[in-house]
Amino acid sequence: VAHGKVFWRTWSHRMTRSGGLVEICLMHPLDVVKTRFQIQRGTSDPTSYKSLSDCFRTVIRNEGIVGFYKGILPPIVAETPKRAVKFFTFEQYKKVLNLTPLSPGLALSVAGLGAGLTEAVVVNPFEVVKVSLQANRDSFTKQPSSFAQARLIINSDGFGARGLNKGLTSTLGRHGVFNMIYFGFYFNVKDAIPSSPDPTLEFMRKFAIGLVSGTISSCVNIPFDVAKSRIQGPQPVPGEIKYRTCFQSMALVYREEGYLALYKGLVPKIMRLGPGGAVMLLVYEYVSGWLRTNW
Repeated sequence: VAHGKVFWRTWSHRMTRSGGLVEICLMHPLDVVKTRFQIQRGTSDPTSYKSLSDCFRTVIRNEGIVGFYKGILPPIVAETPKRAVKFFTFEQYKKVLNLTPLSPGLALSVAGLGAGLTEAVVVNPFEVVKVSLQANRDSFTKQPSSFAQARLIINSDGFGARGLNKGLTSTLGRHGVFNMIYFGFYFNVKDAIPSSPDPTLEFMRKFAIGLVSGTISSCVNIPFDVAKSRIQGPQPVPGEIKYRTCFQSMALVYREEGYLALYKGLVPKIMRLGPGGAVMLLVYEYVSGWLRTNW
C-alpha cells in the first residue's frame, strides 16, 4: 500500500505538471502580449500597440510567429517547483489553519494567500528573466538565450533587489492576492452550489466555477502585475531606475497614465488565466480526490 501511495502521488504530480506544461505552450503568446502592453507607457510612444489585434499583427510582421514564444524557457523550467510548492503548501497551510478558530471558508482563503506568497519567492527569479526576454523586440534569432540573459542580469546587478530578485514585492502581491481569491472563491462557491450526480454536469459545474475564480483573481491582482512588469522590464532611460518598488510604481503609473493604466494587459491575462486556472484546479481536485478515496 505504501508503494502504491508513492506511485499515485508521483503520478498525480506528473499529471499536474504535464497539464501545466501544456498550458504554458498554448498560452505563452498571450503572456507575451500581456507583458508588452504592461510595459508600454502611453499612446504617445510611436512603437506602442494600438489594440490587441495590432499587437499580434506587429509581432508577427517584425518578429515572426516565434516572437510569441520569447521567454518561454523560464516558466517551463519553473513549472515543476512552482506547482509543487503551490499545491503542497496550500495543503499544509490548510491543515494548520483548520486547528485555528478561523471559519473553514476564511481558512481556505488564508491558505491560498500563504501558498501564493511561498510560490512567489520560488518563481520571481524566473519571472525577471522571462519579462526581460519578452520585452525584447529584436528578432528571435538575435535574442540572447534564457541562460545568457540570466548571466547578464547576475553579472550586472547580482542576485538581490536590483538583479535576479527585483520586483519581489510585486510578485508577492500578484501571487498572494491571486491565490487567496483563486482557492478561496473556488472551494467556497463549489461547496455552496449543489453538486450534480451527472459526471458531465458536475465537471461543467466545477469548470465554470474555476473559470470565474481565475477571471476574478486576474482582475483583482493585475495592478501588482503591471507594477511587476514595469520594475522587471526595461526602464524608460537606460541607467536610471524609474520604477523601484511595488506601490511607488503603482502610484507613478496612476499619476502619469491614469487609473486604467493599472489594468493594461487585462484581456490577454484573462484569456490565459481564466480557462488555464480552471483546468489546473480541476486536475488538482480530481487527482487528489481519487487519491483520498483509493489510498
